[in-house]
Amino acid sequence: MMDTMVLKFGGSSVADNEKLKLVADKIIKIKNKKYNIVVVVSAQGKTTDKLISEAKELSNEVKDREMDALLSIGEQITTAKLSILLNEMGYKAISLTGWQAGIYTDNTNQNATIKHINLSRINKELEEGKIVIIAGFQGINENMDVTTLGRGGSDTTAVALSAALNAKKCYIFSDVDGIYTTDPNKYNNVKKLPELSYEEMHEMSSEGAKVLHNRCIEIGEKFKIPIIAESTFNDNSGTVISDIIEENTIKSIVKSETSRISIIGNGIIRNVKAIKNLINIIEREKLEMLELLILENKIVITFKAVVDNRIVDRIQEELINVS
Repeated sequence: MMDTMVLKFGGSSVADNEKLKLVADKIIKIKNKKYNIVVVVSAQGKTTDKLISEAKELSNEVKDREMDALLSIGEQITTAKLSILLNEMGYKAISLTGWQAGIYTDNTNQNATIKHINLSRINKELEEGKIVIIAGFQGINENMDVTTLGRGGSDTTAVALSAALNAKKCYIFSDVDGIYTTDPNKYNNVKKLPELSYEEMHEMSSEGAKVLHNRCIEIGEKFKIPIIAESTFNDNSGTVISDIIEENTIKSIVKSETSRISIIGNGIIRNVKAIKNLINIIEREKLEMLELLILENKIVITFKAVVDNRIVDRIQEELINVS
């Protein structure tokens, strides 16, 4: 029996037909290595934002049920288009909505939790040699109403399916080739991280790093599913998120849009040198702190005023790049 691989492609990866062709090529390359392939997709580009905006133009009080029914359409468009393309390229593929894929959730709208997955339809299609393309971010509740999992919920769909299918790995593809020490679009001298622990990734997400949906990390950790973050647009090695723990190594810096900076790494509370260096930077820059919180896996600093991005670059340079 062939191993199953789950591949998730985000909105930027499927934004238009040209990018869908790159996605199809990547899927085919992995399929040709003799894997069963389950693909989870997001809505194309800014489709979800556009649907929300259009709904609010119609009503100031959109019912939660109807909003979920509307928002689920974006992912369904992507699944159908990708299936059409793969079939045209000579590979059997089928698109499934969340409910067709057997994804059952609680009754919460816009932030539903997956309760269980009935794999009968997915397994049937895989046995027929098809690439199964599933609409992420959605499921169905006990009332047979469509629900959505919250922004970024396609990540959770992918990891939950990986657990249910006993997949060896779950690949999360985006326009970035891995996870970096801090936002590569904002800061200098960033480093790509070859690996992270589930705990470190969870801390990064909870502090506001827009990398992976928090709940997907929890599921990955619970079922020991390695999550690999890679780029759709190149073949560079990405970042592996697993239960590997490296003590006392600083992995990430996350700055909120206000005055909060979080420095993340397993066992950071025991990294006395890093803590001293951080305090030295704060003193040299004459920054006024309101709160300094040192926890097992992160240091959180709240400043009196908004902190310039230059300070994050300085922390990056002195705490991470020296290691």
